[in-house]
Amino acid sequence: MVSVINTVDTSHEDMIHDAQMDYYGTRLATCSSDRSVKIFDVRNGGQILIADLRGHEGPVWQVAWAHPMYGNILASCSYDRKVIIWKEENGTWEKTYEYTGHDSSVNSVCWAPHDYGLILACGSSDGAISLLSYTGDGQWEVKKISNAHTVSLGLWSSRVPGATKGIVASKNLTR
Repeated sequence: MVSVINTVDTSHEDMIHDAQMDYYGTRLATCSSDRSVKIFDVRNGGQILIADLRGHEGPVWQVAWAHPMYGNILASCSYDRKVIIWKEENGTWEKTYEYTGHDSSVNSVCWAPHDYGLILACGSSDGAISLLSYTGDGQWEVKKISNAHTVSLGLWSSRVPGATKGIVASKNLTR
């Protein structure tokens, strides 16, 4: 049996597409067709809106938290073909990087395991996968794999036999 532990009134003005807890389970990020990303402090069953992030021009499909060893970093992707990386500095959330290299909706963002470095995989309806790697001093290196296939789900695997790194991308989720 499933029971409701807590509810959060996000005040989004349209459909919510994703909700992700941070590593410690103290913050909740949500995204919506209203083009916004919201971050809540949900400690002790509470709900305090700490950021309402605007920067997308279309529905925001997914959000993903980076490992906390890199700070408070959140990625978002949207129908507007953008990937935005947000970072909290001194209690204020700012857009730190915007990637616009896809030709269609970006449907999936997924951070690599922290021991690979600060690397984000982005999957798009244009059939490409982009890997955004932080190189330091606010710079990001982009590697784009064209003609991968239409991507709606991305997963990193650190346990691929015989491999040191791996990413799995799928058009369909099968059970």
